[in-house]
Amino acid sequence: MKTLRLRPGKERSLLRRHPWIFESAIAKGGGDSGETVRVESSDGKFLAWAAFSPASRIRARVWSFDEAQRIDAAFFVAACADAISARARFDLKSDGVRLIHGESDGLPGLIVDRYGDTLVAQFTSAGTERWKDVIADALLAKTGLAHLYERSDASVRALEGLEPATGWLRGGTAAAGQDAPPLELTIREHQWQLTLNIAEGHKTGFYLDQRDSRKRFADCVQRLNLRRVLNCFCYTGGFSVAALAGMAAAEQAGGQGGGEVVSIDSSGPALERARAHVVLNGFDPARAQFMDADVNASLRQFLKDGQRFDAIVLDPPKFAPTAAHAERAARAYKDINRLALQLLSPGGVLFTFSCSGGISADLFHKIVASAGADAGVDGYILERLGGAQDHPMTLEFPEGEYLKGLVVMRKG
Repeated sequence: MKTLRLRPGKERSLLRRHPWIFESAIAKGGGDSGETVRVESSDGKFLAWAAFSPASRIRARVWSFDEAQRIDAAFFVAACADAISARARFDLKSDGVRLIHGESDGLPGLIVDRYGDTLVAQFTSAGTERWKDVIADALLAKTGLAHLYERSDASVRALEGLEPATGWLRGGTAAAGQDAPPLELTIREHQWQLTLNIAEGHKTGFYLDQRDSRKRFADCVQRLNLRRVLNCFCYTGGFSVAALAGMAAAEQAGGQGGGEVVSIDSSGPALERARAHVVLNGFDPARAQFMDADVNASLRQFLKDGQRFDAIVLDPPKFAPTAAHAERAARAYKDINRLALQLLSPGGVLFTFSCSGGISADLFHKIVASAGADAGVDGYILERLGGAQDHPMTLEFPEGEYLKGLVVMRKG
């Protein structure tokens, strides 16, 4: 068994059961890519079993802190089963579910989403790549499903020295007399339907992490009878559908009729899917306007034109993947939030998000507060939002809180 010996004092994070070991913490030792190594303190005491990654700054990721634990096929079968079983205890209103969420489920570098009867997995670390076949079989055995598609095309694989890999891992060949499994899927989320393409969509095909926030937004639109909504960085229109659902519910309860949703994105294909989602869910397409445009420029033009909105969603892409990008990202977040707050009508509501790992929840709050000060706008923070329950943050791995959101009501 190969060993990693840490520098003096570098065992502290492992004693708190944090699963990452950085290159700078290692005094000596190593292994092959994905190989299980024994991690020891500077005085030779056992700390953990970890997967070694010779190309990454995170030189090893912990599998187990139990010295008696064998890291073998049975370990991965049990770990996958535990993570999947936990989802049965979560309050999930969808058949699109995150079954395994990396470090938070004790499987660093592994993401597995279920869309109906199809699994989609990302293997983003050297350790999960080494155990890929075992993990694939374990996933199908626990879920009872037959189809597993791989979407290991995230840029983070390059940091691990791994090449992109996509395609069917299991169940991709058409059985006799049957069609090959589809890449286009439809999922149920709350009271509406959404479609995705597991080969071409972002991440594993869809952003399941905003499921709960989309429902919160629909409820907010309904409760406050918000009639003019702006959805920025709309992608395939999840928040747009939520807004229209909220408007429809308000009308059914006797609220004011009419209303419109304006959705902006720079991806033509995403906008086409968003338009299709409006029709799929039975909403009037005339109440949904889609703009293939730059969000920042559009917000400035709206201000120049004197437009106002009752509700605005800001759900931008990742501006700061790491803390090293935080300063530049903070300026970008501040700018779009300043413009959005200025565009809100008094009493209007802003749902604003950051999915950047390099931006903490406290820093994001400060950025939005600074944006309000520059805009000359004050507001009530009604709620803090995060990822859906199946994208958990654990006590031992705070980095799991990558998605942060604030709900701000502009003071009248």
